[in-house]
Amino acid sequence: MKFTKTAIEGLIILEPTIIEDERGYFFESFNKRVMPEQIAKAEWVQDNESKSSRGVLRGLHFQTGDMAQAKLIRVVYGEIYDVAVDIRSGSPTYGDWVGVTVNSENKKQLYIPRGFAHGFVVLSEEAVFMYKCDNYYSSKEEGGIIYNDPDLNIKWPLQDSEIRISEKDKNQPLFKNHLSA
Repeated sequence: MKFTKTAIEGLIILEPTIIEDERGYFFESFNKRVMPEQIAKAEWVQDNESKSSRGVLRGLHFQTGDMAQAKLIRVVYGEIYDVAVDIRSGSPTYGDWVGVTVNSENKKQLYIPRGFAHGFVVLSEEAVFMYKCDNYYSSKEEGGIIYNDPDLNIKWPLQDSEIRISEKDKNQPLFKNHLSA
């Protein structure tokens, strides 16, 4: 497996070794022994999966305080553009974001440490998105940032007219008004 550090400390792109033959393919999506220390140390407690159609944007979401979550994301079917925003107080990259195209062909994964807001938009007709969490979900500790925040200036690969978003996500606060994770 190949591990690529991003411009934001702790945010890592994982690219598995894919073994293919006439029967199909095989790859390890997780192996604690070969993961970088911070990923291997995570105690994954919950797996989540969602299915969405083209243009669905979910995010930007995060958990605060003792319920903050690290995530290890991947796509089982289809293609998404995944975004992680550094919301760690005092971080030199506070407010910076990284976007990665993840799909069922490239099998890339993204490790998102605690202290990040996260979201994705579906680029294919449908996508099945899966992620591990190192902490349980808590509605009391849930936070969000509006996906099109002008200060973050995220370059989503779809036009606003193509994006479908929940009422809840349409009404998330601006980045400058969020509570630090």
